[in-house]
Amino acid sequence: MEGIKVYLERAIGMMGVGGDYVPMVRYGILVILAFALAWLAGWVCRRFLVPVVLKITRRTDAKWDDVLFSRRVLLSASHIVPAIVVWTLLPLVFYEYPRVEDIVGRLTAIFFTVMAVRTVIVFIDSFKLLESGTRSSRQQYLYSICGVLKILMIFISAIVVIAIIINKNPTTLFAGLGAASAILMLAFQDTIKGLVAGIRLTANDMLHIGDWITEPKSGANGKVEEITLTMVKVRNFDNTVITLSPQALVDGSFQNWQGMMESEGRKQVKRVYFDFRSIVVEHPDDESVPTTNITRFRHHIEQWLSQNPKVVGAKSPLVKQADTPQASGCCLEFMFWLKAKDALTYEHDTSDIMEYIYGAAPEFGLAIYQPAQTATGAG
Repeated sequence: MEGIKVYLERAIGMMGVGGDYVPMVRYGILVILAFALAWLAGWVCRRFLVPVVLKITRRTDAKWDDVLFSRRVLLSASHIVPAIVVWTLLPLVFYEYPRVEDIVGRLTAIFFTVMAVRTVIVFIDSFKLLESGTRSSRQQYLYSICGVLKILMIFISAIVVIAIIINKNPTTLFAGLGAASAILMLAFQDTIKGLVAGIRLTANDMLHIGDWITEPKSGANGKVEEITLTMVKVRNFDNTVITLSPQALVDGSFQNWQGMMESEGRKQVKRVYFDFRSIVVEHPDDESVPTTNITRFRHHIEQWLSQNPKVVGAKSPLVKQADTPQASGCCLEFMFWLKAKDALTYEHDTSDIMEYIYGAAPEFGLAIYQPAQTATGAG
């Protein structure tokens, strides 16, 4: 360092600067050179090193290296290099001014900490690009853990920055947090509950991105677009967006329609009550076993449903008596599976089938039960 000092002082003297100004100019030049080298190191990383790494990852067949070592991650990491260069040159530049060296060193350490944490967060966020449209339970669980790691990294970095500013050991601050943990838990109890609920929601495979859910209390009725530790975003059937807390889904109840969407058809069960007085015994002309008109009606509807193109043929439809006889009539239950899964087509197909059932009943001499109307007259 003495050789550099002598060389610079000679060069400064040759420029006509003398006296007490020589050390000031010398330190000014050293500071400029240090920051110029730091900027140059960062520029070399961004201009040459990052493209080389990107070319290497593109040549591999694996997708994970393209995501985890993406341009965003590498560019964020390149911002750490200038801080390392400045930290290395500090003793050489400010060796005669320890107070200035301490201040600049703290600022450099804070910058290094912030950039390092930012790089880690960008690296964690890159895991989002590895997921498909429908996130599996393992992917969602990993996604939740990454959310916890991001919060943990931000918390640790904040403690480290505070320790650098007040010139204390970070472990001392962490030890002091033990006494204040009760206050912190009280202040952030909603956030902590949300984190725990989010982990439970994903760890138990209760919800995935792309699932269609309904939650009556909040009015959610649509497809899940995003799941985080503290928020579930749902796009409703009318394209409105609603956000739910994982805590509300875990503590309450919601209906996940994904099983129905992935099945062959959507089950439908309808009940119709028939007037007992319209049920009669029929004696066939071929002197076979007598039957009833409601029996023939059941068999006819089952056959008609099995041949209906709107009904899943692999799942045999069933028409049966549902309840014991009661005052409201004889109850028949119609169970079938519709091919249509979207709400509009499903409702239309259900109406078409039930309307045929209502219209076919009189052909078999059956009357659908209707309560007697009480006659009213003017007083």
